[in-house]
Amino acid sequence: MHVVLDRGVVVYVGHTRSLRARLRQHLTGNRGSAVLHEQVGQLLDTPGSAASAADIADWPGRCEVRWQATDNPEGTKEALVLALKPRFNRQVPKPRYADLGE
Repeated sequence: MHVVLDRGVVVYVGHTRSLRARLRQHLTGNRGSAVLHEQVGQLLDTPGSAASAADIADWPGRCEVRWQATDNPEGTKEALVLALKPRFNRQVPKPRYADLGE
């Protein structure tokens, strides 16, 4: 399980077997090739100037990645996404409520 921080702010929570391969998959090509590629481009765009593919590919180098082993990566990811609402997590799980006997 891992979190990606940009300037100290958690922008993504996920889990994968190979973080390097997963980031490479998301951030190579062009903006139409992957959602994360487009999202990072939008983050880096400035008024009147779109971020280049090279700018987007360099973005992970300025980020901090923290990871932790867990027996329940899906559950941990879900809890962190609900709590932190990271910018790049597109699907925010709905909170689960205890059965209230209804």
